[in-house]
Amino acid sequence: MSKIAAYIVTLFFAVTALFVLLFVVVNAAPPILVDRQTGKYLGTLFSNPYEPDSVSNPFGQYGSQYSQDSINNPVGEYGSPYSDKSINNPYATNPPIILDPDGNDY
Repeated sequence: MSKIAAYIVTLFFAVTALFVLLFVVVNAAPPILVDRQTGKYLGTLFSNPYEPDSVSNPFGQYGSQYSQDSINNPVGEYGSPYSDKSINNPYATNPPIILDPDGNDY
């Protein structure tokens, strides 16, 4: 095999490995928030503001400041600084938990 052919084969495998790695990284599921007592789903911790389930989406069910299921609702159960279930209450005893794609909590 010539040096050029060996270079092309090596380059092909390197590019293929790069695409596989990018596919895995891009398609990795983000962590999610759930109510620690009821298991109620409270959205994903995905920073994309266009993702429907993201807590970063200001117009979505889990990111809107007006939604009862949102951690961004300052008068809601999960966003109030006074609620026992809020991430915004430093003294809350039952704040939502973060789960990774395998179901392990943080």
